[in-house]
Amino acid sequence: MNAPVPDLAPDLPVSGECIDSRFTVPGMRCAGCIGKVERGLSAVPGVAAARVNFSAKRVAVSHVPRLTEDDIIDELRKLGFEAERAADNPLGRDDAETKRLLRALAVAGFGMMNIMLLSVSVWSGADAVTREMFHWISALIAVPVIAYAGRPFFSSALMALRYRRTNMDVPISIGVLLATGLSLYETVTGGAHAYFDGAVMLLFFLLAGRVLDAMMRSRARSGIASLLGRMGRGAHVVQPDGSTQYVEAERLAPGMVMLVAAGEALAADGEVLEGRTTIDSSMLTGESDPRPAGPGDAIHAGMVNLGNPVRVKVTAAAQDTALADIARLMDEAGQSRSRYVRIADKASRIYAPAVHSLAFLSFCGWMLAGAGVYHALTIAVAVLIITCPCALGLAVPAAQVVAAGALMKRGLLIKDGSALERLAEVDEALFDKTGTLTLGEPRPADLGVLDAQARPLALALAQGSRHPLSRGLAQALRDAGTEPAALDDLAETAGMGMTARFQGHDVALVRPEAETAGLSVDLLVDGARTRIAFTDPLRPDVRETIAALAAQGIRSGIVSGDRVETVAAVGTQLGIEAVGGMTPAEKLDMLGDRAAKGHKVLMVGDGLNDGPALAGAHVSIAPGGASDVSQQAADAVFVGERFMPVALAVRVARATMGIVRQNFVMAAVYNMLAVPLAIFGFVTPLIAAVAMSASSLLVVGNSLRLARAAGQDGAGRDSAA
Repeated sequence: MNAPVPDLAPDLPVSGECIDSRFTVPGMRCAGCIGKVERGLSAVPGVAAARVNFSAKRVAVSHVPRLTEDDIIDELRKLGFEAERAADNPLGRDDAETKRLLRALAVAGFGMMNIMLLSVSVWSGADAVTREMFHWISALIAVPVIAYAGRPFFSSALMALRYRRTNMDVPISIGVLLATGLSLYETVTGGAHAYFDGAVMLLFFLLAGRVLDAMMRSRARSGIASLLGRMGRGAHVVQPDGSTQYVEAERLAPGMVMLVAAGEALAADGEVLEGRTTIDSSMLTGESDPRPAGPGDAIHAGMVNLGNPVRVKVTAAAQDTALADIARLMDEAGQSRSRYVRIADKASRIYAPAVHSLAFLSFCGWMLAGAGVYHALTIAVAVLIITCPCALGLAVPAAQVVAAGALMKRGLLIKDGSALERLAEVDEALFDKTGTLTLGEPRPADLGVLDAQARPLALALAQGSRHPLSRGLAQALRDAGTEPAALDDLAETAGMGMTARFQGHDVALVRPEAETAGLSVDLLVDGARTRIAFTDPLRPDVRETIAALAAQGIRSGIVSGDRVETVAAVGTQLGIEAVGGMTPAEKLDMLGDRAAKGHKVLMVGDGLNDGPALAGAHVSIAPGGASDVSQQAADAVFVGERFMPVALAVRVARATMGIVRQNFVMAAVYNMLAVPLAIFGFVTPLIAAVAMSASSLLVVGNSLRLARAAGQDGAGRDSAA
């Protein structure tokens, strides 16, 4: 999406337009990394904006065309982060890094076990000759193990220092190298103590923490990965001579005709040309019930054909599919500058100077107190390690990652990480009517007006047209189990309707002649007219959703541009306040009045006229069928016919903020207890490593509890019930 460039540096003039590029940055591990990347890139001449998606470890950069992707990758390297184009790693996976960490963990574990065996003899009181020999053997094992297993930390620290920057791996690397250096000194000089076992165990626990963290992140991102992974890799395309040829998904183009076999996932969006089948659309809508599909029905990439083979005309392929749109929504979702992220960011920014100062002061203090250099250095190493702010940095992103991934499985896409914080504050919800509370798709009010002979005729006529009323009638008849009749001379007259011949009789589906007929069509069979009235039905669970919101202390209301009488009738039906005939400006003014009175309003709407209100509300949600303007303005999008994801989003958001506060408390308590103990010499480097890793895992594990919160419906009932 193009965007105007704000106040770029004078040495890189632009015409006023930007392009967007996306990069995968596997090395981001906490809120400090998020802030460093966003601030660093935003300061680069030619970059208009940079947004981090921590769950996918992606960065979206809006920049001038003259600034190339290689330039941005180089700037990220200067910030201390290796990066690659998102096209080279479309799921934002860090599989290679995880494998490197696993290999390093295995080497560290092997070295740790062997060194510990040698250390047992030393601890048991071995004589001087035996002790020195075991120290030298330990050194021969430990040095190569530390050199290999410590590479993830050393390389990250060197990259940061090369560009005169720092990160959390700098003090970790210093601590490991100091512990190893002290041990080598003791070995060479024949000292009584060497801490090779401590240095290697330190690396083992640090690596174990990183491996488990990577695995947990992979689990939290599994919803996005499984969504994108279910898209078909390719399709058998029908050739002009009637044969088929397999074409990869990237090479499919609109107009091609795919032959989709039973059990096959679609590789592109399309429209069914021939055949009738059943489609599993759960990956796109979040609804588990398969739905029928026949000629004229639109189906999307990633849906699975459960029934008969069908021919599908491609309408959108590759990056233009609905699935790709969802992926882009998730890609744009970042850990926005919410209050909690800003707190963690500020804490992480002062981390490096604070921890180095603490370690130096601890060393100086113990030296002044009469301790030896070795003892003072050991304490300084423990301080360097135990003060790592991993737990604090993970407090917000870990909770947001789990919550957003769990909500996506239930059919709601969070576009903005800070939306969860704002959703948790909501005390009032306002809904548009058409397309929001209602399906926005006309459906027959009563199919009973059509007898058993008329229904196949009506279906055959309706499925040949793309008119909204025809589509609604065809869908309703298919859902009722009707099979279409075989018609001849089927034709559509613009503005009039469908005509055909059936066994020598004239049949037609046309608009009523009477102006007062309302929303309806007429079925004609040899001149006999049957009127089919339509309504725009409410979503099936609107009442349950409003009740669930009320149970959370949220008052609901309707604000719509539809006729006052129609809106009032829906409000009476649902038992909530309703205001109709409103212009976009009036909706925006109402939101302003509510905000002035201290209310935090959730706006849910779908139409072009709802765009200003969605952007102006405290937080907003749009249905998946909303206009592009509404989806861009909204903070979240729900797909499918069910309305309950709206109430579910509020409940999960409140649970998320509760988990975030718990994470902050745990991180604060850890630092308040651990840092003084390290400074006063009660913590060894080994214990410091264990404590630091345990605190990070505790925060991530606490965040994973949110998966259960999203596994219940908006009323708090288990989704399986």
